[in-house]
Amino acid sequence: MSPCRRNSLSIFVALLLVTLLSACSPRQMVIGGMADELAAQGQASEGDLDLAREASAFYLKLSESVLRSDPGHRRLAESVAAGFTQYTYAFVAFEADRIEARDAKAAERLRQRAAQLYRRAHRHALAALEKELPRFAGRSDAPQGRLANRGRPRIPPCLLGSGGLGRWISLARDDPEVVADLPQAVRLARLAWEADPEWGQGALTGLLATFEASRPGGSQAQALVWFDRAIAQSGGRSVGPLVGKAEGYAQPAGDRALFESLLKQALAIRDGEDSPQALQNEVMRRRAAWLLEQAPDLF
Repeated sequence: MSPCRRNSLSIFVALLLVTLLSACSPRQMVIGGMADELAAQGQASEGDLDLAREASAFYLKLSESVLRSDPGHRRLAESVAAGFTQYTYAFVAFEADRIEARDAKAAERLRQRAAQLYRRAHRHALAALEKELPRFAGRSDAPQGRLANRGRPRIPPCLLGSGGLGRWISLARDDPEVVADLPQAVRLARLAWEADPEWGQGALTGLLATFEASRPGGSQAQALVWFDRAIAQSGGRSVGPLVGKAEGYAQPAGDRALFESLLKQALAIRDGEDSPQALQNEVMRRRAAWLLEQAPDLF
């Protein structure tokens, strides 16, 4: 049975159990079990990007519905935040970039939708972060040790809160209230990175590199250091850091040779069977292929 069919069957069984047990079990216990199952499904690997797109909307809407009944479920809030961020980046924001040359108005509508979806992702990420560290997310003076002492399981909410907020800001540059939250996004990413610089095989380092390359007053030299470190940390298994360096460093520097070299390296990466990075890598490979096609117009 394929991973997708197994995942669908698991959700179906969970829904069936809800129906059968609701008459004799406390409602909150049933909802909690459903939340656990949905959170686990959100972590399942899926290498077929088109299939993932078709399944994502149902999963996200169902998960949000369960979260409304169990708002304190941290793992499901994390899963939904990650799901909305990935869905928006892969299928909404990228589509806006892809069609902009031929339909600028449609691209702008997609970007407006993407901004709202990123906002939604950020709200769920902050809910997860607040569950882990009460009153932490909104404080600019929060002690770094509180995160570092908690270890790896506490990093995802910070990463998701930072990543979703950063992408939201990138699409809402005309909204000063949103842009004013950029320091919070950078702070969350930095705190998570300081707690575990190796987390996610370079995911945190790559996020810091992207922030440094794009923020006002950022250092391109420091961004380059972080991009290279993220690529090294990935061990040749992650497409994201290569595409990030191409867009965040080589393109602004006007270095077309480096830009194309990085994207070709990205396209050459192949995933092992059941790789947890398969979906993310496929998203970034599609972007890498599109950027290569656009190179004549970008330089």
